[in-house]
Amino acid sequence: MSSAFLYLISTVFNLYLMVVILRVWLQWARADFYNPFSQFIVKATHPLLAPLRRFIPAIGSLDLAGVVLAYLVALAKWALLMMVQSGTFDPITFYLGGITLVKEAGMLLFWILIIRAIMSWISQGQNPIEYVFMQLTEPMLAPIRRVIPAMGGLDFSLMVVLIGLNFINLFLYDLIPFWGAI
Repeated sequence: MSSAFLYLISTVFNLYLMVVILRVWLQWARADFYNPFSQFIVKATHPLLAPLRRFIPAIGSLDLAGVVLAYLVALAKWALLMMVQSGTFDPITFYLGGITLVKEAGMLLFWILIIRAIMSWISQGQNPIEYVFMQLTEPMLAPIRRVIPAMGGLDFSLMVVLIGLNFINLFLYDLIPFWGAI
């Protein structure tokens, strides 16, 4: 029974963590906030983000309050998981929260790139989610397209970014303790 609760806690916190990371990313990329998908992200994060913004300022286009909220969500996830498992709080939770935040941001980028690629095959640019995903990922893909142009109608920039993300994930697995356990 404990593993079912651990799964549920982990899933709920990871999903909300991705929403908070998306909120920070949307603002950083200056994506369309009036898009229905963006409005969902804004409405889902506003109740927790608004109080933090009162005393945590943004740094340029980086929403520092959003980053702090994302870290707090990751921290709460690990604190709750440890409380359910052992009934105690371990200070390693602070470290695991940071690792979780970085890893979830990378996983979110990976899945948004995959979803964007799949949607490009079927929706032909008519979907509002696809438009936001394009706004989020195009700053990473455009520089690669300048170096590796499309060949025969195939865009290899996405594949280059995905290979790079996988390389970084494997590199950090060897470098950072607990990276693979998260």
